[in-house]
Amino acid sequence: MSGSFSLIIKSLLSVMCILVLTGSVRPSNLQETLMRGDITMVSRNSPTTYYEDRSGVTGYEYELAKSFADYLGVELKVVLADSTADIFPILDKGQAAFAAAGLTVTEKRQRRVHFAPSYLTSSGQIIYRRGGLKPKAIADLSQGQLVVSAQSSHSQRLRALQANELPELTWSEGADLEVSDLLQMVATGNIDFTVVDSNEFRMLQAYFPNLAIAFDLTEKQNVAWAFEHSRDNSLHLAAEEFFNLPQTQAKLLRLSERFYGHLDQLNYVGAKRFLKQTEKKLDRYKSEFQKAADQHEFDWRLLAAMGYQESHWNPRAKSFTGVRGLMMLTRNTARELGIKNRLDPKQSIEGGSRYLAKLRKRLGSDVQEPDRTWMAMAAYNVGFGHLRDARKLTLKMGGDPNLWHDVMETLPLLSQKRYYRKTTHGYARGQEPVDYVQNIRRYYDVLVWQDEQHPVFPQEEESIMLSSSTVTVIPPLL
Repeated sequence: MSGSFSLIIKSLLSVMCILVLTGSVRPSNLQETLMRGDITMVSRNSPTTYYEDRSGVTGYEYELAKSFADYLGVELKVVLADSTADIFPILDKGQAAFAAAGLTVTEKRQRRVHFAPSYLTSSGQIIYRRGGLKPKAIADLSQGQLVVSAQSSHSQRLRALQANELPELTWSEGADLEVSDLLQMVATGNIDFTVVDSNEFRMLQAYFPNLAIAFDLTEKQNVAWAFEHSRDNSLHLAAEEFFNLPQTQAKLLRLSERFYGHLDQLNYVGAKRFLKQTEKKLDRYKSEFQKAADQHEFDWRLLAAMGYQESHWNPRAKSFTGVRGLMMLTRNTARELGIKNRLDPKQSIEGGSRYLAKLRKRLGSDVQEPDRTWMAMAAYNVGFGHLRDARKLTLKMGGDPNLWHDVMETLPLLSQKRYYRKTTHGYARGQEPVDYVQNIRRYYDVLVWQDEQHPVFPQEEESIMLSSSTVTVIPPLL
C-alpha cells in the first residue's frame, strides 16, 4: 500500500470513530469496509477467474482482487456463484461488495450494475468440433445444435440477433453449464456449437484439441468488475483510483504474462501429440518424476512437462549438440551431478531435477516464484551465464531483472551483435529458452488440468447429456 493512501485510511478511521460515536452520520461503504477489515468479492470457479491448485487459491481475477484488498489494507473474502446468472442477485442482496468474474460490459448489464475501469478485452467466439459441422456465418448455426450459458452476454447477443436480423435463429441455454462443460459437450459430439469468451477459449483450447474457432460472434468487448448501483459509490471510486495506479498497471502486465503469455505455444497438432504421448508414456515415468519432485520441492507435473519438452519422454534421445537422455543432460553436467548413465531414465530424471533445483537456488530469494522457476528453466536450457547476461541487460534497459516477463523480452536480444558484444558470455540463441519455458508452462497446464479437473481425456469422457432440467430452448420468433 502506498504511504499517501495509508495516511488517508488513518484519517478516515479517525473520522469514522468520531462519527460512529456521535451517531450523526452513517459511514460510507468504503468506511465500513475499512472499519470491518475485509471486503468480499463474488466470482466463478474457472481457470480464468478463481480456482485452487497445489499452491493454494489463484486465478487472474483473484490475484487482481487480492491486490485491490491489499491496496485498501483489508482482507479479501470470496463468494463463489454457481453460474454467471447467480452473480447479480448476490450483488443485489449485498452478499458481496463487487463481482470479479470475467464479466463483459454490455448495455443491458450497465443498466443493472456499475462497472469499474476495464482491464481486459474479449470477444464471443463460435466454437465447433473439427470434422463436424463448421458454420461460416451466423445463419449457419441453425444447421446444428447451439448451446450457451444462461443469462450470459452471449445469450443477450443471440436474442438481439434473433429480434433484429435472424428470427429463425434457435438455441438452448444451460443454467448449470460452465464453459468447460460446454466445450466438452462440443468435443464429444453431444452438441454442435457453443459460444465462449476468447480469453477463456485460449486458456482451455489445449485441453480440447479437436475444437476450433469458426468466427467471432461479437466484436471485442471490455471486461470489468461490477459494483451494485448505489448512491454510495465510495467503493467504486476506490476501485477507479486503484486501476489508475502505475503499480496496478504493472500488476496487470504481470498477470497477463502469468496467465495468458504462454497460451499460444501449443497448437492443434502439438496438443494432440502431447495428449497421445501422455496416454502412452507418462505412466512409465510418473513415479520417478514424483520422487524427484518430493526431493527437490517441485510439482511433479512441472518436471514431467519439462521432460516432455526435452525429449518427448524418450530415454534414448540425443541432440546434435551431444546432450542425451530423457532430461537431455550434457556430459559435463552429468559428471558434475555424479550421473553415470544418462540413458537410464531414473538417473536422468533425478539428475535433471537436482540440476534445476541448483539453478533455482543460485538465483536467490530476490526472484520470487513463479518467476524464479521460469528463470531456472531458462538457465537449464541456455546456461546460467547467458541468463545472467540477459538479466543485466534487462536492468540496463529499464526492466526488472527479477521478473520473467521482462527477462523473456530481453533474452532474444542476445542473438544480436549490438547487444551480445557487451555481455560477458556473448552470443546466444536467446529465443530458444523463451520458447522452451513457455512450452513447458503450457504442457504443465494440460497435466494439471488432467490430474485435478479431468482425470480422463475430454474426448473419452462420458458426455454431459442435455435434459429439460438443465436447458431452456429458445424458439424462433414468429
